[in-house]
Amino acid sequence: MTPAVGFFYGGMVRKKNILSTIMMCFAILMVISLQWVLIGYTLAFGPTNGGLIGGLNWLGLIGVGQLPNIDYAATIPALAFMIFQAAFAIVTPSLIVGAFVERIKFSSFLVFSLLWATIVYDPVAHWVWGVGGWLRMLGALDFAGGTVVHVTAGFSALAIALVLGKRIGYGKDNMEPSNIPIVVLGAVLLWFGWFGFNGGSALAANGLAVSAFVVTNTAAAAAAVVWMLLSWFHRRPSVLGVATGAVVGLVAITPASGFVDPLSAIAIGGIAAVISYYMIVLRMKLRIDESLDAFACHGMGGAWGAIATGIFASKAINPAGADGLLLGNPGLVWTQFLAVAASGLFAFVVTIVLAKLIDAVMGLRVASNEELVGLDISQHAETA
Repeated sequence: MTPAVGFFYGGMVRKKNILSTIMMCFAILMVISLQWVLIGYTLAFGPTNGGLIGGLNWLGLIGVGQLPNIDYAATIPALAFMIFQAAFAIVTPSLIVGAFVERIKFSSFLVFSLLWATIVYDPVAHWVWGVGGWLRMLGALDFAGGTVVHVTAGFSALAIALVLGKRIGYGKDNMEPSNIPIVVLGAVLLWFGWFGFNGGSALAANGLAVSAFVVTNTAAAAAAVVWMLLSWFHRRPSVLGVATGAVVGLVAITPASGFVDPLSAIAIGGIAAVISYYMIVLRMKLRIDESLDAFACHGMGGAWGAIATGIFASKAINPAGADGLLLGNPGLVWTQFLAVAASGLFAFVVTIVLAKLIDAVMGLRVASNEELVGLDISQHAETA
């Protein structure tokens, strides 16, 4: 999934920044893999401290072995659950890369990603998924990471883009994507990989896993179709738009994928495309250089998907979940909204503070001449 994000984003930037964009995603795969083993997993899933953060009992995976942990997955080894969750922890900071491509220092990016994973992702994962987490105790539903992954990444993307500022020449120079076939390659790999994320979150080869598989594909298709029609209405049915629409559908169905049926998935994907499409239009009018629209696609797509879970969820799909608004339980919508608001606000504020601190200590942005020559050369001494 994370290398797929690298291709998806890499094709959207200018040619002089393709390698640096892919490199950032690849670096996250390396760094967060280690962070998760050393401290991330225990902060997210360790014994709770007041519902806010996991304890250090499993520091360095001490006590996480081949026997199941019945609190999280009774039928698979605890190590298998840990490494499955590592995939979510790794991909989440990679989504933020879309906000600061083409202008961030690689060293500052590494520090930011490591700290962000530790003080934003791990606590929110504990709130929503950890045993005793305060949002989990309130009944918030998030099957595969709509709130934990996409809301935190999307709102943080907007935050760091505001701190970092616009790229040189933004609104004047041509900043069109340099390689749309790579974008499509990334989108297709993401679409396929998403089946593992959502279906795998059933933690078993059973009917619920198949249901999640089906609604994931259905929502992605619905969002891609709606995005194609919107872009056709306004100009042309672009390939870039269809690829983006499919990813938005995947984002939106993620929290709901273990709780809704295929018809609900069509509504969730289709509405997500409309929300994200016009959020991009608004972002462009406001002249905010959140470069690859991580906020519109992941922040808003994830937020809608989480709230839609409160509307469409059904215990007939997953008895371990809850019925939503359409089945007579309006309270679930409020719970889902609260989870989105708390996670999004926390991620936004902490990211602002973190970005400003790193900027003050070591600088976030490359020098003007380095930005103009491109990050492939200035940060990595290579060309695509």
